[in-house]
Amino acid sequence: MNSIAIDARSIRAKLGNVEVLHDISLALPAARWTSIVGPNGAGKSTLLKVLAGLLPHSGEVVLLGQPLATLRARERAQQLSWLGQNESSADDLTTYDVAMLGRLPHQPWLAPPSDADHAAVARALRATHAWDWRDRPLGQLSGGERQRVLLARALAVEAQVLLMDEPLANLDPPHQTDWLLMVRQLVAEGKTVLSVLHEISFALHADELVVMDQGRVTHQGACVDAATHRALEQVFDDRIAVHQLAGQWVALPKV
Repeated sequence: MNSIAIDARSIRAKLGNVEVLHDISLALPAARWTSIVGPNGAGKSTLLKVLAGLLPHSGEVVLLGQPLATLRARERAQQLSWLGQNESSADDLTTYDVAMLGRLPHQPWLAPPSDADHAAVARALRATHAWDWRDRPLGQLSGGERQRVLLARALAVEAQVLLMDEPLANLDPPHQTDWLLMVRQLVAEGKTVLSVLHEISFALHADELVVMDQGRVTHQGACVDAATHRALEQVFDDRIAVHQLAGQWVALPKV
């Protein structure tokens, strides 16, 4: 397996007429969890969309050794799973049907779901603790419940690479912990996870951090490294400090 899951080379991207990503190059290791962090407006979500092939850009993105631009949409969707901010789906679809949408890249045109599709959806719904309300319409669910269903849809793809933008949105603390454990399990299975997180202490559980500011990567390094901690503190104007607490790294506000 390629040791680099995503290789981004000289990436520039605009929103409207404003360039928001400025010549970004970074290599994301395979079978690892990397989190992107930085202040509001740093370009985190824009970079994630570029890496997913969702935004036009200059430069090149290589996914699992293949240029992303050369992959057919179906191939890309099989290899790379996406969970964006404020994702939506039809409110009248059941939880099970929404999760089954994640299997579309694997299904022949107009073919019914296979046994493998049903098994993948069941695993995804159980992993996100959404199985018990698989028959409920999405419109009847709370914000946190909807987020878990959309996460199940992303998991059901069973892609080698998962990109998640603010996956903890609307989740209560126990389900945030469930998400953390789930990511660790995915990495143990050899999957690659890239997340954008505002919850810095959760981001510090990752293997690596990518620190961004004003459309540039200011640091990439292991979450346990002192240099990473310092880069993280600096990008937030030294208004946070990284400490070790109960054997874990946490970011606390300076007051």
